[in-house]
Amino acid sequence: MVGRRKALLFSLCFFFLSLPSFSSLPSFQTLFPNSHSLPCASPVSFQPDSDSESLLESEFESGSDSESSSSITLNLDHIDALSSNKTPDELFSSRLQRDSRRVKSIATLAAQIPGRNVTHAPRPGGFSSSVVSGLSQGSGEYFTRLGVGTPARYVYMVLDTGSDIVWLQCAPCRRCYSQSDPIFDPRKSKTYATIPCSSPHCRRLDSAGCNTRRKTCLYQVSYGDGSFTVGDFSTETLTFRRNRVKGVALGCGHDNEGLFVGAAGLLGLGKGKLSFPGQTGHRFNQKFSYCLVDRSASSKPSSVVFGNAAVSRIARFTPLLSNPKLDTFYYVGLLGISVGGTRVPGVTASLFKLDQIGNGGVIIDSGTSVTRLIRPAYIAMRDAFRVGAKTLKRAPDFSLFDTCFDLSNMNEVKVPTVVLHFRGADVSLPATNYLIPVDTNGKFCFAFAGTMGGLSIIGNIQQQGFRVVYDLASSRVGFAPGGCA
Repeated sequence: MVGRRKALLFSLCFFFLSLPSFSSLPSFQTLFPNSHSLPCASPVSFQPDSDSESLLESEFESGSDSESSSSITLNLDHIDALSSNKTPDELFSSRLQRDSRRVKSIATLAAQIPGRNVTHAPRPGGFSSSVVSGLSQGSGEYFTRLGVGTPARYVYMVLDTGSDIVWLQCAPCRRCYSQSDPIFDPRKSKTYATIPCSSPHCRRLDSAGCNTRRKTCLYQVSYGDGSFTVGDFSTETLTFRRNRVKGVALGCGHDNEGLFVGAAGLLGLGKGKLSFPGQTGHRFNQKFSYCLVDRSASSKPSSVVFGNAAVSRIARFTPLLSNPKLDTFYYVGLLGISVGGTRVPGVTASLFKLDQIGNGGVIIDSGTSVTRLIRPAYIAMRDAFRVGAKTLKRAPDFSLFDTCFDLSNMNEVKVPTVVLHFRGADVSLPATNYLIPVDTNGKFCFAFAGTMGGLSIIGNIQQQGFRVVYDLASSRVGFAPGGCA
């Protein structure tokens, strides 16, 4: 009898210890509407005395090589900071328009048949206008300032985890869009070099061409909104706060057209071999991270870190998944979602599965603002949130948002909690990461949306305040709350 009692007690203890962690999740948290509003386009945060527009040769020679630096940290600003002539409402509307174009492009790319996105041998002459690169999802939302060439010329560059190719506008320009800094002239750099057509770098391009006269590699990146950049594929030195990274393969664009905004080009942080992390992984131990602050509530800059210092000790990690037909995106396993402390029925791992031929799945993307979920999952999650928020005054739909509330003249409100359950990592979102202001009159909306395609995207609004760690050496992504401090 005693033995049976001990066995029963042991079984009960084991049962309670083995219950999933979300069983004790809180049901509500407090949102303070008056402290969150649409942000204005505040001036960029870069200091001219630390990152001068043009380093003198003597200053460059005193810089340090990244090989000897354990880590590099850079400030990030939102792309809206380059549009200071717009009102907060106009900036938010533009953000949603960019977001819709980007999501449509990503979905189109992800839905391509297997084998479409493969490397090609360089073609002689120019490019066919019908060629669409495997990097057709558009530019990102955050940018930083870095030096290009020798001596370094400092320019604004968009950072984007959904793109691979590093590129910038170059003189002479056949056609160039307007940017904030002078256009980079490779003829004035001592470290600029073109890449031969026979180079492995050239053969890794999705859309490669060859200048038959000079026998140098040409690149083309076409975006889903019709924008594109075309030019010489080259190597150059990049300088991050006087830390040099030599021999980075990048596109020197002489024909750049479309809906680009202010920045000189793009620093691709995707998972492919030609991205900045893909090229420089051995120098930074294949690690980088960023933390994006809530622009409506903080004056602190966001930041990106390369190297061992990028990995937070409190981050909870989920494994990276591989897509057999597309290596640019960061795929993760989403197992389910909790709203108000309860797992949402029907929202299971099977809805978010990445199949064997690369369809479906969930990606983490810094350039998409609003998280898109496969529609059955979104509807179930939205309905659960509506039930939990039934005491709040509803407001009309706004743009892509179908669950909005009138929180005008309210100092604080209780809202249901939202937790994303990744494989190995439960990410509990702050209220400000899913109930956001959409105008200046107190309207807040549930910042998720459904998608008719099979691909789900975790956007940057939901990532705010977390240090998102890309530990490529261990093939994992981590989330550390409060990581912007």
